[in-house]
Amino acid sequence: MTAQGERIGFIGLGLMGHGMAKNIVEKGYPLTFLGRKNRKTAEDMLARGAKEAATPKAVAEASSIVFLCVTGSRQVEEIVRGPNGLKDGLARGSVIVDCSTADPTSTATLAAELAPLGIDFADAPLSRTPKEAWEGTLDTMVGAPDAVFARLRPVLETWAGRIVHIGGTGDGHRMKLLNNFISLGYAALYSEALALAAKVGISPARFDSVIRNGRMDCGFYQTFMRWTLEGDRDAHKFILANGLKDLTYLEAMADAAGLVNPLGNAAKNAFATAVAAGGAEDFVPMLATYIGKLNGVDLAPVEKPALQK
Repeated sequence: MTAQGERIGFIGLGLMGHGMAKNIVEKGYPLTFLGRKNRKTAEDMLARGAKEAATPKAVAEASSIVFLCVTGSRQVEEIVRGPNGLKDGLARGSVIVDCSTADPTSTATLAAELAPLGIDFADAPLSRTPKEAWEGTLDTMVGAPDAVFARLRPVLETWAGRIVHIGGTGDGHRMKLLNNFISLGYAALYSEALALAAKVGISPARFDSVIRNGRMDCGFYQTFMRWTLEGDRDAHKFILANGLKDLTYLEAMADAAGLVNPLGNAAKNAFATAVAAGGAEDFVPMLATYIGKLNGVDLAPVEKPALQK
């Protein structure tokens, strides 16, 4: 089957998935998506020529490659194994591509379960933001056998600007957890540093005047600080609950590998603190506000209202 002969299924038209699916259709692939309550997103995809299906099984029956972009392993397992799931509808020779940030142990288990059915399972988790998803310039780290990766690459190129074949199935998810450990670790570090700065009389703006454009600056720092400095809620649309989920997966991976990971656990506890305080649906840069509150300092943006809790 040629690349253009592939029929694509897509489940998970959220902040990242909508842009990815949009780009797949724009680049000429027929696409069937799982219907959703958010009719605005569904209607947009229908207007672009995509088709809608009522169940994962129906998506599977219309597709040779199915992309998943959902919250995590629990949702992926339900979509694959549940009633009217992908497992019931995919033909031999099909591929499932999990773009979620997931537990590598679950990924390996699903791959082994699907192999006797002639269904390949690959992982292609994402880096960057919904802005890059819409523009078709996401980063992805792919875990798949060589032949499966070669088959997937033309489709991945519709929505990704940087594609790294990191290894076999599961390695994409392992690398994604390491990537998120670094980024979410930065978030915890910046938040605590900002709280301590405020405690000793250094404002976020003064703090930023030293870090920005210096050796400690980076792209993540710049988007992270846009909440505290400017009140930009949408600079980094990744919720704190998902950050906690990813760091919990990281902990499980470290435990399985026999690694002592005190820094990973410290970052996880910072996110757990914010989630326990009611911040589950707030975005990652707002972690600073919660860590500030815990320490008796106000790091909410000056020009914008504080968190509505």
